[in-house]
Amino acid sequence: MKTFKERAIELVSQMTLAEKIAQMQYQAPAIERLGVPAYNWWNECLHGVARAGNATVFPQAIGMAASFNPELLNEVATVISDEARAKYNEFRKFGSTGQYEGLTFWSPNINIFRDPRWGRGHETYGEDPYLSGRMGVAFIKGLQGEGKYRKVDATIKHFAVHSGPEDERHSFDAIVDEKDLRETYLWAFKYCIDNAKPSAVMGAYNRVNGEPCCASKTLLQDILYGEYGFDGYVVSDCGAICDINAHHHVTENEAESAALAVNNGCQLNCGTAYKWLKTAVAEELISEETITKAVEKLFEARFRLGMFDDDCEYDNIPYDVVECDKHTALNRKMAHESIILLKNNGILPLKNGVNVAVIGPNADSYEALVANYEGRASRYSTILKGIQDASEGKVLYSKGSHLFKADINRGHNLNEAIIAANKSDVVILCVGLDATLEGEESDAYNSAIARGDKDSLELPQKQQELVDAIINTGKPVIYVNISGSCMNLSIPKEKCAAVIQCFYPGAEGGNAFADIIYGKVSPSGRLPVTFYKNTDDLPDFKDYSMKNRTYKFYKGEPVYPFGYGLTYSDVKENWLDDNTVEITNCGNYDTAYSVLKYEYIPHKSLSDFKKIFIKKGEKIIIEF
Repeated sequence: MKTFKERAIELVSQMTLAEKIAQMQYQAPAIERLGVPAYNWWNECLHGVARAGNATVFPQAIGMAASFNPELLNEVATVISDEARAKYNEFRKFGSTGQYEGLTFWSPNINIFRDPRWGRGHETYGEDPYLSGRMGVAFIKGLQGEGKYRKVDATIKHFAVHSGPEDERHSFDAIVDEKDLRETYLWAFKYCIDNAKPSAVMGAYNRVNGEPCCASKTLLQDILYGEYGFDGYVVSDCGAICDINAHHHVTENEAESAALAVNNGCQLNCGTAYKWLKTAVAEELISEETITKAVEKLFEARFRLGMFDDDCEYDNIPYDVVECDKHTALNRKMAHESIILLKNNGILPLKNGVNVAVIGPNADSYEALVANYEGRASRYSTILKGIQDASEGKVLYSKGSHLFKADINRGHNLNEAIIAANKSDVVILCVGLDATLEGEESDAYNSAIARGDKDSLELPQKQQELVDAIINTGKPVIYVNISGSCMNLSIPKEKCAAVIQCFYPGAEGGNAFADIIYGKVSPSGRLPVTFYKNTDDLPDFKDYSMKNRTYKFYKGEPVYPFGYGLTYSDVKENWLDDNTVEITNCGNYDTAYSVLKYEYIPHKSLSDFKKIFIKKGEKIIIEF
């Protein structure tokens, strides 16, 4: 029996140059004479199958990282790939697959969240390379499966040294030294390639030390294929090849850009530049043999996915798995573990029956659940809905303010919020951001900065006014910050009874939140990023040096440090030696708990972690 590679070589040998070039573009046309159906390579599944109709929408990636639970993330990714296959099995019955209907997914994003201002940071697994690598491996393995065929293709992105600024990403040159390049920016990529064998790598828009990432000899030829021994395919970010001449000015035109990219190992183009490869061949900028090798890689991937066979073990996954009860239950569990308790003066868990005011623009917001690169949840629970469904007491609600706009009826909203607070025993104040205020360039539409990145760590002014007014009522406040990144939590840390961080908790976010508020589940999330007070003592956003960044190198005093998170119980760690720890639950609650192991080299560095469940009164010995 021929291997996938041998079958690809045989098929591609029958193609003309024009046919081969067309197959290197993400909207690959059919070649009817060879039995090749049209195929669109572009799919997304950052935290659920995205942009393809209904799907189980899990917490945003940064929230799943807060679980510090790779085993649970692997289960999540397995569910995502089940739903992806189920959708593909139906979509292909139409004769071809369009955008967001295929099996080649451009996830996960394992870039390092080096600066809290970066709008896309919530797509990542946080600021630590080791955490990012561990979570990335778990996600990739869950997506790709372990069968004869690959279940779906996972694509690690964006290679490499990519984390803003969003509004300059098409022309920006990230300058980085060898130490930071290897220890911070490339570490998770190598770890994922070594331990999970992802099918694909997506190049970044920017340059690194002068070389455009999608055509970089250093990054692609020397490091990715050379040092790392990567044997998959590389896809450009969308439009990135045209950027090489139009914005980076490294080449003169699209033909030169396309040739440079393919010669250095980027086989697939999301964009239009590769249609110029025929010109590049005519001008002897690239050989037909190089194009042939590139197309062979792409068809090896399609054969490995079982697209041309009738015995693929995933072909019978039925459509009714999509948003099924089992998947919803797993979503709720992941949401539980993504929620982080940062302060608790004893008010939590709430006694069910107390009268509650749920206030704030994120209290009843669908957008605050699902973040970006999202699917559509046909059923979902906002924070308000979760509390209403779980509460045995009276629940009042007021939006209080818009997320960032000045409302015409602002006085009514704010006054209504104050009334609701005064009429209740406790306030659950839900503020923060959503993907309209932090996200990808052009996706976010903040009226002040339509570029995706944040200017500061403060709430929009209208929400600040709401927070001040509610705190001034004197009622006990459970402050719930819903965002994908660090916000300044200094005031709630000082003045509120409890502080909770929710990183866009997914379609089951409200139900999971209510489970925690009323003590059905003890919180166990930990911060995957440092929470700073402000950006005053951080380096310039465009400075890619790691000096004074993240928990490893920051010299200041954070509001809440990386890895911080409380439970309802009293869990004690007793380290018996460097690799052995005794965990004792001295409190009154059973709880999940993440044990973090650090080394000092000489800076503090996460070197291992394990998620456990420990009952009250129980003692567990963990060996690292």
